Amino acid sequence: MGSFFAELARQASANARREVEAYAREIAEFGFLDTNSRARAETLEYSLWLRRRTVELSPDNCELSDDDLGYIAAIGESRAAAGMSLDARQRVLRLHTSLMLREINEATDAHRGVGAGVGELMRMMHWFAPQGERGIRAYSQGFVTALRHRLPYVEQAALLARSLLKGDPISAELASALGMELPERCAVTVIRVPDRPAGDRDLESEIEALVKAHNAPITWWPGKGSRSGELIALIPLPPVAPPASQESDTAEAVQPHSVPDHVSDLVRDFVQSLGRPCAAGIATSALSEVADALDLARRISRAAPLRRASARLRPHTVSDVFVELAVADEPFVDAWLHAVGRSLRPGPDLVVTLDAYYRHDMHRGVTATALNIHPRTLDYRLRRVRELTGIDPGSTRGVRIFSSVVTRRLSEAWH
Repeated sequence: MGSFFAELARQASANARREVEAYAREIAEFGFLDTNSRARAETLEYSLWLRRRTVELSPDNCELSDDDLGYIAAIGESRAAAGMSLDARQRVLRLHTSLMLREINEATDAHRGVGAGVGELMRMMHWFAPQGERGIRAYSQGFVTALRHRLPYVEQAALLARSLLKGDPISAELASALGMELPERCAVTVIRVPDRPAGDRDLESEIEALVKAHNAPITWWPGKGSRSGELIALIPLPPVAPPASQESDTAEAVQPHSVPDHVSDLVRDFVQSLGRPCAAGIATSALSEVADALDLARRISRAAPLRRASARLRPHTVSDVFVELAVADEPFVDAWLHAVGRSLRPGPDLVVTLDAYYRHDMHRGVTATALNIHPRTLDYRLRRVRELTGIDPGSTRGVRIFSSVVTRRLSEAWH
């Protein structure tokens, strides 16, 4: 064995102790190692074993055996069974990899110029990357095995959604355990739920029914209020052919009615189950970019009006609320629109009337039917809008202003 590998073997015990101390110091969920001597001894034993196997296998580029991988999986399973979170698991893997690379550098520096050749270091790195991946995969498989026994199906789906949003590689194992396939693209959908009365239906049972019906990763994100929050769903989409040109790609991205039916179905099912108005936003992306899509879908949902379940209900896209998104970032414009909105308070029901008027493309008969009023009553209300504000709601200027006023009001942005 060359001097480089001999140095790694000589420092194995000290390096294993340093790793255990780093876990206890840097990862809150490992704080028990300072008080539980048995757990500390078991963690140290595993850390030492891993370093010794590294020194034994890497010089001849030998693979981890099935027994080795089984032991690693058992460690992952035991830690998940003890309640370790996915975040802590990811920090453990990150810290372990960082420490192993540090130890390799220290062994190289200790024998630089006295026998440690570039060849030994290259052999180690050639072994470390692929075997490290196999070890992490085994650890994750064991971790997920425990989660399957410990957590209900709906909580596993929530973990999958959160792991995908964070780019955690364990998402592949979680998806396999749930019987879900990870698509190339998905529709990140955010359904904003305002504060609900204390007597409202239980969210957990509604989300569980949704997960089972739509077979998609779904999680609940609590809001600032104790009974508010967001339902976040990552809904698979079929792959699409690359666009013939940048122009066609842009056009497809902004089509106002391009929301897939099964995404609208999920939104309607959830809003109907709650029986309360909600606002939904959607952004599509490659699976690797869902974090950015979540940010956009969340902004859309906060700009979108609250709606009850209906056959017309669908999640909003950028093309639906691009004006309101821009207004939200310009406080002085928002304040001006708010003032216009306050002018409509003398009513009667002017915001609701304008909402129906614009949603039905300013068609008098259809709008009156939707409001269950006589067309002449609709005409009176539209005249009342003009009297109160000096702006004709049927003019181009009126459409631009009042459509934004209505959406901002119904989104509860001014609540």
